[in-house]
Amino acid sequence: MGVSVIKSVEIYSPEYLGKKDILLIDDKISRISNAINIDSLKQIFPDVDIFDAQNMICLPGIVDMHVHFNGAGGECSPQFRTPPLQLTDLTKAGITTAIGLLGTDGITRSLRDLYMKARALENEGMSTWIFTGSYQIPSPTITENISLDICMLEKVVGLKIAYSDHRSSNIGAKALIETLSASRVGGIVGGKSGKVMVHFGTPTTGLKKIKEIIEMTEIPLSQIIPTHLNRSQGLFNEAVLFGLAGGNVDLSAGISEKYHFRGAVKPSKAVAILIDKGVPVEQITMSSDGNGSMGVPKSDGSIQMLISPVKAMWEEFCDMVQQEGVNISDAISVVSTNPANTLNLPRKGKIKEDFDADLLLVSRNFKLHTVIAKGQKMVVNGDTIVKGVFE
Repeated sequence: MGVSVIKSVEIYSPEYLGKKDILLIDDKISRISNAINIDSLKQIFPDVDIFDAQNMICLPGIVDMHVHFNGAGGECSPQFRTPPLQLTDLTKAGITTAIGLLGTDGITRSLRDLYMKARALENEGMSTWIFTGSYQIPSPTITENISLDICMLEKVVGLKIAYSDHRSSNIGAKALIETLSASRVGGIVGGKSGKVMVHFGTPTTGLKKIKEIIEMTEIPLSQIIPTHLNRSQGLFNEAVLFGLAGGNVDLSAGISEKYHFRGAVKPSKAVAILIDKGVPVEQITMSSDGNGSMGVPKSDGSIQMLISPVKAMWEEFCDMVQQEGVNISDAISVVSTNPANTLNLPRKGKIKEDFDADLLLVSRNFKLHTVIAKGQKMVVNGDTIVKGVFE
């Protein structure tokens, strides 16, 4: 049994709890208290590990709900397929929970491979789930259909599709409604989220169209998670209206001018604007689109291929607080609590007794010091402690 105490740390759960001690037993947060008596605890657990975290902040681990952790890309030809991520690519970015999915290539890439990569990362120390489906509709699945994947397979929480993009299947209203319904029913029967992660391309009319289609049904607008909504100013303007109408708004941390996406709205700035415009914080999420391939035009007419970085999640969280003036509670909600709640992930996204011990210890100047996933120290003082099997 692993027992440790984090002493005298300021906690954002995401709500501010003040300076407290946190008792971790195995992979769970056992107790949060003003002062845990170490001498009494050692009588029961002689080998308790004490971590003095004075002058540090404790945050829930990042929940990244859009990660191509088994590789992505390939639409610019086979040599541009990105390789699978390793454990430390995620943990060094403060990510303790990752949801994997397929991208453009649901043709040669396998959901079975994605599922097994999720299990591998879980065995190495972090928490993982996946979305079934891909850009294509009818959606590729592991079992015979969408509903069965979500209902029967433990790690499948919802569906991924693409809309309003030249690479999508360009389906009509009927096929879209049937697809959303299949995911919703699978979630209801299986006790899962059943949400649909919808990739949006650059056209600015897609959000309006999909909203009109959903309003033709009894399906709630919250059934979908439209993502990449900061990829252009026009699409982001529509995202503000979508959020004000009650819809979810997911921003991509890896889509920014910093990472060569011309015309993109900086993710941290997008969060601040959404809040200022009156979109409820609970409806705003951020995911990385990590490990997706990015084609950047060069002056000679060729394409330079880059990889969207998962580390952008931590960078944009820091920028929300330090550059955009978003309070810490709202900022950590956007990258951790809200994704966990949106996908109904059990015991994730909060620092709370009986929740999983997924914690970040951060200095006052927002340097990521320690990453704890399911009670295990993965990164300490910025240095990797636990590596994947093949690292």
